[in-house]
This record gives sequence, C-alpha cells and structure tokens, in this order.
Amino acid sequence: MKNKTHIVVLLLSLFLLSSCYNYKSLRLLQENNKKLPTYENSAYTNYRIQVNDEVIYRLITSDETISKIISPQASSSSSSQNQISYRVYPDSTIDLPFISHIPVAGLTLSEATKVVEKRFKDLIPDAVVKLSLSNKTFTIFGDAGSGIFPIYKEKLSIFQALSMSGDLNETSDRKHVRIIRDTDKGTQILDFDIRPKSIIDSKYYYIYPNDIIYVQRNYSSFYKVNSYTALLGVITFSLSLLFSVLNYTK
Repeated sequence: MKNKTHIVVLLLSLFLLSSCYNYKSLRLLQENNKKLPTYENSAYTNYRIQVNDEVIYRLITSDETISKIISPQASSSSSSQNQISYRVYPDSTIDLPFISHIPVAGLTLSEATKVVEKRFKDLIPDAVVKLSLSNKTFTIFGDAGSGIFPIYKEKLSIFQALSMSGDLNETSDRKHVRIIRDTDKGTQILDFDIRPKSIIDSKYYYIYPNDIIYVQRNYSSFYKVNSYTALLGVITFSLSLLFSVLNYTK
C-alpha cells in the first residue's frame, strides 16, 4: 500500500509541476540565455514588387487638363481606398493610362517610380510620379489572433505586427513562430524563436507586404494553467482524486 501511495504522490507532484507556466519560457527579449538561439543581424532590404501586386500611381504636372485626364485621382479628394489600382501581370508589367507594358516586377518602389516617370516624361516633360502599393498588408492566424492588417510604415517589426492582432497568448508556441513569405525564388517559410533579444534586426524582425504570420498552439498547453484560481482548482481536484485512490486501496 505504501508503494502505491508513493507512486500516486509522485505522479501528482509531477503533474502539478508541469501545470504551471514558467515565466522564462514566455518572456520576450531575453539576454544571456544559452538555451535560446542567437540570431545574426541582417540588413533591411526594401520590398520588391511581385506579380499580382496592386499598384497605385499619382501623376503631378503643371498642365491640369492632362493631369485630370491621365491621373484623375490626383485631383480627387477621395481616400486611397477609392483610388484605381493596377495589377502587375504575369509578364512582370503594368499598364497605365496612355502607356503600357511597363516592367516593374522585381523592382523596389523607388526603382519602379523612376521607370514609370521616365515613360510619362516622353508624353509630359514636367511629369512627376508617385507610386505606392495598394495591397500593403500582412496576414496573421493561429494562436495569436487572426486577420489581415495594413503595413502602416516601411519598417514594421514582428512585435508591432503581433500587437495589432492582440499579441501572443500564454498558450502560444514561442519557439516556433513562422512567417510564410513569397519571394522571387518561391515561397519561403521562416521558422524562429521569438524570445531572444537577438531577433532584433535579424532576418526575422521585419514584416513585408503579403507576409503570413502563423503562431501554433503549444502542444503542452493542454496541461498548463494560467492563473492561481485555475491552479487551486487543479490542486483541489488532484487531492480529492488522491484521497479517493487511497480509500479505495485500503
């Protein structure tokens, strides 16, 4: 009987120890933790336009008549959501009013702006062009909320992106956060641990247009409790179970 009691007590102790969240396993921006990976710094690179991206342009010229004909949205007070966007075709080009087959895929917005502006200057010598993306968004799903969110600035960090969806849950697997990213070399999956401080300025730190962020649920979260009230409930249930087993074995 004593052996059975010892076994039950041991199992109960292991269960209670495994039922509490460890602060160190959840904390972000950790330093000097040898159990965590160390990521190298990676220079930020500007986003390059891809096939199926939606481009918005604005033409500025001293000739108001031409401006209204070629770029009516430039003189409109409507928001950018109501502006006309132009899709990048599979052949890497876009068609704009009065000019067509402009190669832009693979270029940064700055580079593409110069290409488009040069084509317009053939028609309008004083043309100035402003180019931007209509589909400048990213997607989050999994154990950190879900939704499609705008990239409101050029360098949006992974922490800012996650905060827009409501942040990580205690049940989120911080060891395996994934970013699914389309590149000119195909779809890339970046798998990383979000807890070390070295993630700052690494290749995992910045979010680009069309990125998909996936946070899976920690498989061990089923056995975890996240409050003292819940832990007390577990202890009460476990003690009741223990006494029931002890009474049964007598």
